[in-house]
Amino acid sequence: MHTGKIKRLVRDRGFGFISDTDGRELFFHQSGLMDAQFDALNEEQTVEFEVEKSPKGPRAINVRITAQETPENLDEKSKDFPQGQGM
Repeated sequence: MHTGKIKRLVRDRGFGFISDTDGRELFFHQSGLMDAQFDALNEEQTVEFEVEKSPKGPRAINVRITAQETPENLDEKSKDFPQGQGM
């Protein structure tokens, strides 16, 4: 399993690019997502994924948001702070 950050999203076309920890930029398609909706993704979000060879080069598949980046965890973190104070 590889780790990286979403570098760019092309929402109207349903794909994006992930920058992995080795500095490679990998294509991914919304059909390659696991346990996430494409519309819920954000640039700079940390993801885990597998790399697959394709005719156009390597691409990310089985893409999932890492545990610390899920909306549920972000909601839990915000409960630790009084209203109006940031994390």
